[in-house]
Amino acid sequence: MADSPHVVNVTTADFDRVVLQGSRERPVLVDFWAEWCGPCRMLTPVLVKLADAYRGKLLVAKVNTEQEQALAQQFGIRSIPAAKLFRNGQVVDEFTGALPENAIRDFIDRHIPRESDKLAAQAQQALMQGDADRARALLDAARQMDAESPRVLLAEAQYQATLGDMAAAEKALAQLPYEEAQKPEVIAFRAQIHFDAVSMQAPDPEILVARLAANAADSEARYQLAAHLVMAGRFEEALEQLFQVMQKDRKYGDDAARKGLLLIFDILGSNPLVSRYRSKLFNLLH
Repeated sequence: MADSPHVVNVTTADFDRVVLQGSRERPVLVDFWAEWCGPCRMLTPVLVKLADAYRGKLLVAKVNTEQEQALAQQFGIRSIPAAKLFRNGQVVDEFTGALPENAIRDFIDRHIPRESDKLAAQAQQALMQGDADRARALLDAARQMDAESPRVLLAEAQYQATLGDMAAAEKALAQLPYEEAQKPEVIAFRAQIHFDAVSMQAPDPEILVARLAANAADSEARYQLAAHLVMAGRFEEALEQLFQVMQKDRKYGDDAARKGLLLIFDILGSNPLVSRYRSKLFNLLH
């Protein structure tokens, strides 16, 4: 076991004191393991890392099931590794198997909100209120506490995007673990970054409208106008503009219109517009 003040071995003799009584002061995550168990050896360093990251707000108690068979039987352990989270003397949550670090963080965060995540949420609120300076200060404090927190990284990306630095926003998102990067809100944010970057480099909407009035086949103007419409929250109009590009100029920008439609689908999620335009897209392609 790694040397950590937040990870201890427990036995039948001290289980009541360390786990049951100890869980009245802070959550205790009990890891049931054995020397012969390969996945157990994979899980141990992850739990040690997370225990240290929570800085005393969580205790990891390890139970060797070969030596403490009575405890394993008492808590119904049938396969290992198995983890049970105790609060106030009772099991309140559990998981089995060597889950990835990201999944275990989510598991723990359900019971121990991290201070860094609170600061990240406050930074996001400051951004919504237009206070970039306060957001920056909050993010700096959050990163000092936990530079690898997915919520802090996402807030950092949102901050950079608000400033117009899309490269820095992408860099922050690139640091997210794979599982976090696949979450719908992150995928949607990536799509918004794309349209934000396009709109920032495009002429004003009024100029693009005039260009289309003069030449309805101007695919670039139509695509750039769609980006402006996305940033204005006018998604149906944006979808229609991109659909027109697909109908008239499928090869524009290496199939940019179809890719743009899919990005808007990512932003809208379960919005009825998605099913309507997916159907139109399917009919057009077939």
